[in-house]
Parts: sequence; C-alpha cells; structure tokens
Amino acid sequence: MNRQPLRLAVSEAAKILAEAGVDSPRVDAEYLAAHVLGVERGRLPLIPLVDPSVIDQLHKLVLVRASRIPLQHILGWSPMGTITVEVGPGVFVPRPETELLMEWGLKALVGVSSPVVVDLCTGTGALALSIAAARPDAVVHAVEIDPQAISWTRRNANARVAAGDTPIRLHSGDATDPSLLSDLDGLVDLVVCNPPYVPEGTPVQPEVGVHDPHHAVFSGADGLDVIRHVVRAAARWLKPGGSVGIEHDDTQGESVPALLAARRVLADVTDHADLAGRPRFATARKVG
Repeated sequence: MNRQPLRLAVSEAAKILAEAGVDSPRVDAEYLAAHVLGVERGRLPLIPLVDPSVIDQLHKLVLVRASRIPLQHILGWSPMGTITVEVGPGVFVPRPETELLMEWGLKALVGVSSPVVVDLCTGTGALALSIAAARPDAVVHAVEIDPQAISWTRRNANARVAAGDTPIRLHSGDATDPSLLSDLDGLVDLVVCNPPYVPEGTPVQPEVGVHDPHHAVFSGADGLDVIRHVVRAAARWLKPGGSVGIEHDDTQGESVPALLAARRVLADVTDHADLAGRPRFATARKVG
C-alpha cells in the first residue's frame, strides 16, 4: 500500500475549499485532516505520510465542507476559551470573536469573590460554561428561549459537570421579557450576551444563513431589537460596580454604545474591536 504525503492532501483540500468560497480554506482543511486522523491540528506536521484510506476520508469530508456545511457541524464541536462545546443543527455556532467578550468578562470579575453572572441568549452555553470553568466560585445563570438550543446547552452543561466544573443554572426564558429573572435585580456582577444582531435582509454566508437558526442571527430592521431589551435587563440586574458586555454587528459600533450610554445608571461605556479591527462588543459599568 503506497502511503501518501499528508501535506499535499491538505493543500489539495484547501484548494477545493477556496474554490467553494470557504473563508478560511487552509485552516478548515487542517482541522478536517486532524479530525480524520484523531489528532490535534498542531500535530499534523508530525505525520508526513498517511494511508490512501485517510486521503479518501479527508476528501469526502472536504466535499461536505465545500457544500458549505459549517466546519463545526462536521467536527461536532467548537472551542471557547479553555473548553469545547458540542454543536450541530438547531443551535448557533460560537465564533472565535466571542472569546474576546469572554476574556473581557473574566477580567471584569477579577477581585470579585463568588460572583453572580448572567449569560443571555446562551445557545450552546459556550460563554456561560467557559466562565464557569474559569471561575468555579461563580454562580452562572444561562438563559435561552429556543427548546432545540436548550437541548444543546443541557448536553454541554452535563459534559462540563462530568469534567468537574461547577454546574450552571439553565433557564428557559425570553431576553425581551421585562420580568425575566427579576429575583436577580441588583444582585448581578456580570452580564454577557451574544444576541441576534444582524439587520434583517443583510446578505450572510451560507453557513450562517442556511445553518444557524434565523432567530439567533437576525433581529429586526436595524439588528437591535433584542439588544435594546438586553441593555434594559442589565441595568436592572447589575449591582453597583457590576459590568455588562454585549456583542454586536460591525455596523453597530456607535449605536450599541449609545443605547448603553442612554441608561443613566450605566457609565464607562466602551466599544471594543475584534482581531480584524472591526467594532465587535460594547461594555459598561453600573454606577452606585
């Protein structure tokens, strides 16, 4: 049996994905090769030659990805900080940009003992569970409205408990409900949210438009329908000194900070860029 260079197979896979319009063809090709081989992506250079059966399996997965099925659906998981969460049809796929919001949130909790955290529009639970993994002393509430998404959250939450993390508290609830978690009013140290924020009608990649749930992506004509409610809820929940961080569209670098600044109890409003320099999330702190 003639073994073949893995490097050439990955290069060919990247070429196919690039021609299909995939955003990160080389990275995706490497992740698919690592998935077939059952190794971490960083270990691929240590495997110069592979059997023809590996090449065949990789090619089949590459064709699936070239049809614009999300990479994370093929792999079955998505990373967030130090953890991974299971993903698949029926739930929004966490994106690398959200790790910046997660890292900001953890910094906001430095020096706060036994913090109370709320993650709205939790989806897979990625934000809530990554914060719970990093802060075992935290009480983390995760809120999701979609029953299908909640089944993914529950699956991921159970996996993190089995790994030894502090359990999160999962709530079926609507981020636009003015009475949501009213028992937490004035008691919360951190609110984080990666809400639906794309304006209706905006062209998006097939991975998003076809495979992410519509209501987890789009939010009214300006994309701010849910965010307006998130800002109100955060102002109500936060204790003095508590912080809120909300991910947003790159066209909302002024509108979301303006919504936060319009609440008199919120101060230190700041917008933060992603790694590509685009406006990505806005933060504020509640004044006493």
